[in-house]
Amino acid sequence: MMKLYYSPGACSLASHIALREAGLAYELVLASTKTKKLLDGTDYLTINPKGGVPLLELANGERLSEGPVILQYIADQAPDKNLAPAPGSWARYRLQEWLNFITSEVHKSFTPLFNMAMPEAGKAISRTRLGQRFAWIDAQLEGRQYLLGDQFSVADAYLFNVSNWTSVTQVDISGLSHLLAYRARVAARPAVVAAMQAEGLIAS
Repeated sequence: MMKLYYSPGACSLASHIALREAGLAYELVLASTKTKKLLDGTDYLTINPKGGVPLLELANGERLSEGPVILQYIADQAPDKNLAPAPGSWARYRLQEWLNFITSEVHKSFTPLFNMAMPEAGKAISRTRLGQRFAWIDAQLEGRQYLLGDQFSVADAYLFNVSNWTSVTQVDISGLSHLLAYRARVAARPAVVAAMQAEGLIAS
């Protein structure tokens, strides 16, 4: 059985959602991104020297440690769920385009906002940048149910995950109607509800 090393509400939530959407068997392993310890006291750095989450450990012991790669791996294990277009297709490159944009332009732009040592002036720059990125995403979502059209994909799990952070970092998305409607659609999906409940992010 696969193991997903996670921290509640961190970017590992996207992989958690994807596993539930795919209907795959897995075990959740809580890994503190602050103490770098597991619940049993194991040094997480001996498992993932990068220290971050998610980390997906396969039954054969192989490990993957980058979220966009983990998401595609999960999708490819359950092709009938259509969580990613077929490898090599033009649509698959569109998915990768979204995953790269989310990880580099959105996800990483939140990093200064979680850094207690970052001056407020620096955080203001990040909030402005994120506001611009989310406004662009909002425009792309006009007339679409999900990022790739009518079909939910692992990119949607990732975008939903990182856009959750806007409320705790004072990034204002209140005027982005397409993004807000999109977030509501994703939040209502049973797999998303179940993942968030399991991580203690919403009430059971």
